[in-house]
Amino acid sequence: MFLHISRKSQSPECLPVSQGLHWIGSGNDCAVKVAGVGIGLRHARLDLAVDGKFGVVDLGSPAGIRVNGERVVTAGPLGERDIVSCGDTDIRVLAVAATHKEAASSEKNAVNESSVKSFESLPLSPKEMRRASRLLEAARHLHESLLTELDLRRQDVASMADTELRELATRILEPLVDAEAADAGVSGSALLRLVLDEALGLGPLETLLADEDIREIMVNGPQIIFVERGGRLERASARFSGEVALRGVVERIVSPLGRRIDDASPMVDARLPDGSRVNVVIPPLAVHGTSVTIRRFGRERIGAQDLLRYGSLNEDMLEFLRVCVRCRRNILVSGGTGSGKTTLLNVLSSLIPAGERVVTIEDSAELAFDHPNLVALETRPRNIEGRGEVTIRDLVRNSLRMRPDRIVVGECRGGETLDMLQAMNTGHDGSLSTVHANSPRELLSRLEVMVLMSGVELPVAAIREQIANSVHLVVHQARFPSGKRRITRVTEIVGVVGGTIQTQDIFRFESTVEADPTIDSGRFVACGHIPQFYEELARRGAAVDLTPFSSDVAAARVGS
Repeated sequence: MFLHISRKSQSPECLPVSQGLHWIGSGNDCAVKVAGVGIGLRHARLDLAVDGKFGVVDLGSPAGIRVNGERVVTAGPLGERDIVSCGDTDIRVLAVAATHKEAASSEKNAVNESSVKSFESLPLSPKEMRRASRLLEAARHLHESLLTELDLRRQDVASMADTELRELATRILEPLVDAEAADAGVSGSALLRLVLDEALGLGPLETLLADEDIREIMVNGPQIIFVERGGRLERASARFSGEVALRGVVERIVSPLGRRIDDASPMVDARLPDGSRVNVVIPPLAVHGTSVTIRRFGRERIGAQDLLRYGSLNEDMLEFLRVCVRCRRNILVSGGTGSGKTTLLNVLSSLIPAGERVVTIEDSAELAFDHPNLVALETRPRNIEGRGEVTIRDLVRNSLRMRPDRIVVGECRGGETLDMLQAMNTGHDGSLSTVHANSPRELLSRLEVMVLMSGVELPVAAIREQIANSVHLVVHQARFPSGKRRITRVTEIVGVVGGTIQTQDIFRFESTVEADPTIDSGRFVACGHIPQFYEELARRGAAVDLTPFSSDVAAARVGS
């Protein structure tokens, strides 16, 4: 067995070790010497088994130890994919020694895998890791050769069609591919396809984007890619050949949209042609390499019946939300990141009657619903001169001059919240939006803070009155450990009493305790409260069914 040791600003090294106990620390008797503040003489202990598995124990020093980025006291059994970190040193236990070339390549790519958890979905053996490393090194050489050759030929690639540019790149690379493929031990066609995808397409993202089961793609530097499949995270085997290739893919995503990403503007939001939302952060903000997060939306639009089929709500809740939209109730959808807020907002927006004019406002256009009188607005960042920025707040204000019946804001996160509340309270009933919050009560607190962010000096009492008069309903969505997304609470805002906004739950999801925390089950229940506007409808003589709101009426049990 070998200990693969990586230290900052130093070349990695491989140390042969035998079965038994080995110390980590600053002492002379330690197998792995680590220096730094808080590092003890015997800082931690590695217990190596004959089968290559190992355990690690923190011996109580202040700096502690981490396994795959998480602070631990003891952990095991661990394997080759697990990384033990102590100070600035990362340690892996390998059955076969990694070569110096592979270690240097890993260092060159500046990928710190110590902050990444081990996932069973990536069972790469040392042999497979070495093969992948050689493939990526060959792809990097070919990519650099292609860029050099295009520069020497002074080709105007910007004016060339994609097909023409791909043919030119193929002619340049074909004489070089065979030699690189032989060194890497791979087929020339596979290597050529990898380089062309990286240089002219979206590289390894092409395959991931073609997988309909993947809902989110997270690139943590050129060699670490995670995906969300079925609501759960797993590590993908795909990798970029290097930071240059990854940055090239980012440029191909943002350039057609008139957006830029550079040292002056190191963060950007964009979208792919299929409507997927993209967020990019580049170094030095992203310490370990360019970070790309892609939120995908299925080609088939999810409708109300799909939410029923997925168990996100029940029939009574759907019918109630349908009535709320048609009766022009102002609705806010709350929830955490990835809880399905935008999908639910899409479904609610699709319930708006066809005879009304709808204006949607978003940072990056994601809402997609059929409506005959729809205007979709999107924000614009400032240009290279620092001018021309158009914010959500600007668009909300302008939308009031467009004769909208409904205003749908993709997400309220700042000063535009005040303008949205005023629009809801001045003739634009039935407007919709989403807000990040952990519960309906926390959403109300967030609204107060975001109104204050508008720069308008208002007393808290006035803000709460404005919220209570503007927002009629909060629909809270959550994602469960199993990956299921459900509406956990439908809450009505009923007014202000004693300076506090009063609410009442109409429906909620009651979870059932399971022995396995990854399994969630429960049922949707009515809370016994009749919505205030239903009572108004009944007084006006409208035919309304009040039985779904009885606490005796509950939906069938649903599980993961």
